[in-house]
Amino acid sequence: MGVSVSASTAIIVAGLFFAFTAFYPVAANGFDRVTDAQMGIQERSLERQNTDFVVTNATYDGTAVTVNATNEGSVGLVASDATLVVGNEYVDVGGPNATTTVDGNADTDLWLGGETLRITVSETSLSTDVVANETRVVLVVESGVRDAATVTGVSP
Repeated sequence: MGVSVSASTAIIVAGLFFAFTAFYPVAANGFDRVTDAQMGIQERSLERQNTDFVVTNATYDGTAVTVNATNEGSVGLVASDATLVVGNEYVDVGGPNATTTVDGNADTDLWLGGETLRITVSETSLSTDVVANETRVVLVVESGVRDAATVTGVSP
């Protein structure tokens, strides 16, 4: 073998070494990202399975809609992260148009298992007319679990 064969072999080996050093971190990072994404999917699925709540009642007293919901799951929820839909109208539970209490305490936002969340929305902050016994409310928590009820009470 001549010098040219040895030099070309060394160049090929060096090229393979550099290619491997560039390929390995890319493959490792890609594998880590896929693994992290799969773990996130599993964690969110487990959270959904452990989340359970029931809208016990929704009432209208002529001036406001009051929704009571009981957390029956093992996951603590954040009341202000919930979404309320009253008669096809979105109400931001954490916003200024709704007031929330958890077991009568207006100072907390944490809704633990066994506790009751009360959401009160004044009729003036709704653009739709609330007519008792015809309007439905839907409460959705951050994991996507939802429950609905029909509003009862006096009709305007």
